[in-house]
Amino acid sequence: MFDVIIAGCGPAGAMLAAELRLHDMRVLVLEKDTEPVSFVRIVGLHIRSLELMAMRGLLERLLEHGRRRPAGGFFAAINKPAPEGLDSAHAYLLGIPQPVVVRVLEEHAIALGAEVRRGGALVGFEQDDEGVTVELAGGEQLRSRYLVGCDGARSTVRKLLGVGFPGEPSRNETLMGEMEVGVPPEEIAAKVSEVRETDLRFMFGPAGVGVYRVVIPVAGVSEDRAEPTLEDFQQQLRVIAGTDFGVHSPRWLSRFGDATRLAERYRVGRVLLAGDAAHIHPPTGGQGLNLGIQDAFNLGWKLAAQVRGWAPDTLLDTYQAERHPVAEDVLDNTRAQMELLSTEPGPQAVRRLLTELMDFDEVNRYLIEKITAIGIRYDFGEGPDLLGRRLRDLELNQGHLYDLLHRGRGLLLDRTERLTVGGWSDRVDYLAAPTAALDVPCLLLRPDGHVAWIGNNQQDLNHHLTHWFGNPTN
Repeated sequence: MFDVIIAGCGPAGAMLAAELRLHDMRVLVLEKDTEPVSFVRIVGLHIRSLELMAMRGLLERLLEHGRRRPAGGFFAAINKPAPEGLDSAHAYLLGIPQPVVVRVLEEHAIALGAEVRRGGALVGFEQDDEGVTVELAGGEQLRSRYLVGCDGARSTVRKLLGVGFPGEPSRNETLMGEMEVGVPPEEIAAKVSEVRETDLRFMFGPAGVGVYRVVIPVAGVSEDRAEPTLEDFQQQLRVIAGTDFGVHSPRWLSRFGDATRLAERYRVGRVLLAGDAAHIHPPTGGQGLNLGIQDAFNLGWKLAAQVRGWAPDTLLDTYQAERHPVAEDVLDNTRAQMELLSTEPGPQAVRRLLTELMDFDEVNRYLIEKITAIGIRYDFGEGPDLLGRRLRDLELNQGHLYDLLHRGRGLLLDRTERLTVGGWSDRVDYLAAPTAALDVPCLLLRPDGHVAWIGNNQQDLNHHLTHWFGNPTN
């Protein structure tokens, strides 16, 4: 009997497994692929995801494998620098191979005690009042209290659950891969510069010694959705650039569409969805992987609390209440970005106008905070603007704030030195006189770093401790 079975060991599944293990959940991750993906797709970890990694002590490991870039130029590839003074100690983009992110998160989950079973394809499940019975491809059945589908855009869990996935189907595709070339770099640079004057979706840049990463827009959608061939790349390059650059010896080739869909529900009974199983959208702005990791971070402690039995009645429901609107916003901003990348006169006119508007700091800052997810504010009711927002990694008298969140517990920062977490000390840590930089008397942080309460009254604090962390143990 497992506490939680997770279908899919991508970034969201591996992150969720690690979060659950922080609370001693019996976790099994089922991954249908027998081996990790062989191709190396570079992704960008945005500011909020970097903060989450710092909260769990993983950031330094990831920095070893990535390359820092300025946190600007994300929105529809409009080349504007990031505004000064972004509210984060990690105000940069980390370009890093996706397999490295998955490997680091998977190793982290396993080190914490999660079990990962590769070649274990989920083909069915049934749920009842006590748990979920999961059936594997070979006929084996497993039992768990909860099941979470982190199994991607074509999620088996979502389909079997019968959850609607409304939105827009793919209208266009993009070919992406890495390959060697047969012409000098100067010739490539000149032609790429020429093409990108009218089509910003086209990319052709170095990805190592003698190897180039190629991104080519394609009108329409292939009928069979089969993996593309080198000949497909050569043909489309000739259409877009007038030359195929003598490409040869591909490392990997793939295609993806621009479908935009959002699951109607994130939870049905004891089965939940996260990551691409819950939402898909074009990769413009590089938000997809980050959105999935942040889903898992939001869900982990809440699901563990539910299994442990101390969760307030509505706690698990806040997963959808908080994350579904965030995904809606991401889908909308990617729709807007795709329009701004169109070569049609109307969208190009809007793009020129927005380019001018982004010279205003407020506009540029708003869009950067949206893309990097540091502008999110969950609705926790009336209160100061900081309520419901994440707190930056403050320098405390005792070190850095995020170092105190490695265990995935709540945290009370008390400048008054008069309050206490009392009967919640098994779930919430306490720190007195944390720092003069904190301009409120006391605040309560959830395990995901969002501010759950601000004040200086013990009775009011107890009410909010009960709201987020259940009844006290004594």
